[in-house]
Amino acid sequence: MLLFVGLGNPTPDSENNRHNVGFKIIDAINKQFSLSKQKPKFKGLLTTGSIDGEKVYAIKPLTFMNNSGICIRELLEYFKFDARDVIVFHDDLDVEFGKIKAKFGGSSAGHNGIASIDKFIGKDYSRVRIGIGKPKTPIKVEEYVLQNFDEEELSSINKISQNITESIGDLVKKKLDLFSSTVNNK
Repeated sequence: MLLFVGLGNPTPDSENNRHNVGFKIIDAINKQFSLSKQKPKFKGLLTTGSIDGEKVYAIKPLTFMNNSGICIRELLEYFKFDARDVIVFHDDLDVEFGKIKAKFGGSSAGHNGIASIDKFIGKDYSRVRIGIGKPKTPIKVEEYVLQNFDEEELSSINKISQNITESIGDLVKKKLDLFSSTVNNK
């Protein structure tokens, strides 16, 4: 079993924020693989299904970004998941816009959603970092990540979501480097 987690904030005005790119990826996975209808469970919106023969759960925590770990821990405890079977999709300022970097473990690098997950389940899980780039003008990081993507960026994010779903078999097999390379070269 695998657990896909998309990080974001659950308010309607947050839908197209840079910080909500994880939610967008989960939505694309749900649609592409016809996962079950989203149900409010474990303080999140949960879906389930199968991808490449692997049982998959996908969740969008409703606990807000900074408390994402609460939702993930509840789900892991209930289903007896190992943290190593968790794959988190999240925005990353330190990755060039539109690029993907998948890795196992590591530090939060100041990302509050990742720091919350680290606090509640440890650091032994995989992360798919979706590059949102750094602001082009002087602005606080907190303000930048809560800004909406512009139309051109949103179009790119939709393409990235498609590339991720097309290459998800490598992610399911935990071939993180191959997954990153494939998605970035599309």
